[in-house]
Amino acid sequence: MPDPIDFYFDFSSPYSYLASEQIDALAARHGRSVNYKPVLLGAVFKASGGVPLTESYGPKARYSVHDFERSARFAGIAYRHPSKFPIGAVAASRAVLWLQQHQPERATPFVHAVFRALFRDDRDVSDPAVVAEVAQAVGIDARRLLEAVQQQDVKDQLKTRVEEAVAFGMFGAPTIVVDGEVFWGNDRLPQIERWLSTGPF
Repeated sequence: MPDPIDFYFDFSSPYSYLASEQIDALAARHGRSVNYKPVLLGAVFKASGGVPLTESYGPKARYSVHDFERSARFAGIAYRHPSKFPIGAVAASRAVLWLQQHQPERATPFVHAVFRALFRDDRDVSDPAVVAEVAQAVGIDARRLLEAVQQQDVKDQLKTRVEEAVAFGMFGAPTIVVDGEVFWGNDRLPQIERWLSTGPF
């Protein structure tokens, strides 16, 4: 079976959200699966010298918000720019890692539910209570999940994931790795499609 597509993301990244709404279908068209890998962009930016797009200089920040919304319309994806942005989604990110180990069938639905809670419903997914509500809505025991994300081994897993991302040179999200080839950004999905269809170019 072909290797899965590695999808490095931060829940606070609009472009990660847009790509997450399309990557599963793209992968399935080519007999691939998607390995969702949450990271914390704050830590990645610290290592790479980057900053959130909306915290860059004025024109770029304004353009970025406009482009989030325009890119969503172009892809036919519902989007509502969050009133609180950017956020830190530590609990949600740890939850993904725990679910992948203990309830793998619920991990991907949870990823999509968290993204949609933030970028469709304007819910503050930096709040563990909101994360618990989102988890409950997709059939996950919320109390058990909140206990799990406080476990030291889960905390360490997220730290290791960030270190892994920094080590291979990640500097923004989403970063998508196909057969060892790194693609950065939602706008690289057509290139990924071609790579999977015809091979390296």
